[in-house]
Amino acid sequence: MLHAPAPALLVLLLLAAVLAGAQNALAGGGSFITLPALILSGMDARAANITSTVALFPAQVTTGWAGRRLVSGAEQLPFRALVAISLVGGAVGALLLLVTPPSFFEGLLPWLVLFATGAFAWGSFGRRPAVSKPLRPAWAATLQFAIAIYGGYFGGGIGFLMLAVLSLARLPVRAAAATKNALAGVMNGTAVLVFLFSGEVRWLQAAIVAAGAVVGGLIGAWLLRWADERILRIAVIAIGVLLTVALFVRAYR
Repeated sequence: MLHAPAPALLVLLLLAAVLAGAQNALAGGGSFITLPALILSGMDARAANITSTVALFPAQVTTGWAGRRLVSGAEQLPFRALVAISLVGGAVGALLLLVTPPSFFEGLLPWLVLFATGAFAWGSFGRRPAVSKPLRPAWAATLQFAIAIYGGYFGGGIGFLMLAVLSLARLPVRAAAATKNALAGVMNGTAVLVFLFSGEVRWLQAAIVAAGAVVGGLIGAWLLRWADERILRIAVIAIGVLLTVALFVRAYR
């Protein structure tokens, strides 16, 4: 039988969700905050990951819808094909997560966060490669499918991974950014649909995180006019490194 967390932990979770929502609006990486907060509230790592995915989904839908006029397909790979690939891949990733034993996911999580932190750091500060030829459609489709599976399974860093693939496929920067936002919502949409019937979502915590993330997103949008994005991205990387170390200690102590 599941027990409700103490009120103090729920307040802490709400504050973490507000901070995560603001962080997502400013620079991304909000799941680095919600994931440990949900684990601290008393759930195992797999349930925390599932609950975080469901709770942050409404904000993803809003972001994707806001930029819908800029979405675009790659050369010989229309947007509808990218949507279909993302739908299937997200569902596959979610199903893989559900058949992963919680104890195994506990040991895998530090590696996933380490990879997500690396992807975030590379996407934030890595030098963009010079591309003479666009990525072939078959390769773009294959990479997008792999990213969608990873997105349904865990999801950290998917924005930067998709942005890299879409940029290599020669999408303009603004179109690539809008397209990856829409595709992130698509792949997580199928994952959320799978999770809704899994019995693994902790609805009280999910509702608190969803509400806090919405409030934080509004605050972040207001702060965007003054915030130093470089400092924010460095902060996300620092949080990711600290979280990775803490999860390794927790999993392998």
